[in-house]
Amino acid sequence: MKRARQPRRISKDQYYLNIAKETSRRSTCLRRHYGAVIVNNDQIVSTGYAGAPRKTANCAEIGSCIRVRLNVPKGEHYEWCRAVHAEQNAVIHAARFDMIGATLYLVGTTPDGGEVIDGAEPCRICKRMIINAGIARVVIQTGPGRYKESAVEEWVRTNLHEFRRVRGRLVPVMPRGY
Repeated sequence: MKRARQPRRISKDQYYLNIAKETSRRSTCLRRHYGAVIVNNDQIVSTGYAGAPRKTANCAEIGSCIRVRLNVPKGEHYEWCRAVHAEQNAVIHAARFDMIGATLYLVGTTPDGGEVIDGAEPCRICKRMIINAGIARVVIQTGPGRYKESAVEEWVRTNLHEFRRVRGRLVPVMPRGY
């Protein structure tokens, strides 16, 4: 009797990215759906998706987004957004002790077709929260079966690219949109 061929097993990174993608389906943001999963020692510590603060109206209910109405480019004026980012929600819902050395998995998808957004990345504020949470690694889905990873220590080493050295001194780099 011939044994049936077993399908190739997905990697653990892809497994957790798939969970993050499913989590993104709960997002109430009209621009992008994001889902995040924090994993430590092969255990899910927390999940989060982009959405308005608890017990407040969200953009899906309201039917509009001020950033869309004002045609605000990606990465600019997050202070106008009603949503708490997926990464922020995942960090908020976990204890720091459980996040030290963990990996955060992040997937961004389009609201209309659920296609993975290539180039999704935590914003500057989320990166700061990820650093303070003690998370060590961030893995981001870039396409079907593809992902990239970042060592959070590299963000720390480069000061989140918010400064550059000029004649031995750190000088702030002005963010886009200002």
